[in-house]
Amino acid sequence: MMTESWEQRFGGIARLYGRKDAERLAAARMAVVGIGGVGSWVAEALARTGVGHVILMDLDDLCITNTNRQIHALDGTVGRSKTAVMAERLRLINPEIEVVEVPAFYTVSKPERLFGEKPGLVIDAIDAMKPKAHLIATCHAEGVPVVTCGGAGGRIDPSQVKLADLARTHGDNLLSTLRKMLRREYGLPLEDKAPEIGIPCVFSPEKPRYPQCDGGTACTRDPGFTGRMACDSGFGSATHITGSFGFLAAGAAVNLYLSSKQDQ
Repeated sequence: MMTESWEQRFGGIARLYGRKDAERLAAARMAVVGIGGVGSWVAEALARTGVGHVILMDLDDLCITNTNRQIHALDGTVGRSKTAVMAERLRLINPEIEVVEVPAFYTVSKPERLFGEKPGLVIDAIDAMKPKAHLIATCHAEGVPVVTCGGAGGRIDPSQVKLADLARTHGDNLLSTLRKMLRREYGLPLEDKAPEIGIPCVFSPEKPRYPQCDGGTACTRDPGFTGRMACDSGFGSATHITGSFGFLAAGAAVNLYLSSKQDQ
């Protein structure tokens, strides 16, 4: 039996997905790994779609440089934990939601920090390659549905953001490297022209724009540019791209969860 508060907030979800599936979402336990430019929008969308249990995993604090792309980067939140600020926001959206904060980075050495929370589905929104590959491989091996994301930096055209199986993405160097690592180190069948592997992936084949020494941008690296490809000196990014990635990933996660039989 759903509460009156739930009926008022998420009746529109029940009228969209059907009451049975809306109630499944209310009972669902989903994890967002990486609460940044993409992950913050994923978490927002999950809460507003009535997902009742959300695990937030990230060790970073909010920086003023996050303002251009992260929903929880506001005047007054800079310097605070990303997971804590996002958790507060989700509870304002739905006071009945259960939010678990995991103030840690996902690491190869301590995957139990995440999997000890028993997620029923994982959305991967991290950039670091080794933990990203390990997270996806672990989910695949353990039968935990997972949605992953490619690179959002350097893109300006939201109409090019797409959803495809990880084996079918193209035009994204990060995902190309990820597939190679998953194939070589974890034995996942991700050879060229391999069949789909059942891992939805959000990506953009748009050529990224690199910062140039003259202050402009171009789709080729400037050999004279010596800045690190880091948060405050690498690819630029914009909310209309990171938000598009996040919303597409959240939609894929909801549809993947509802198509599964794990809680039926």
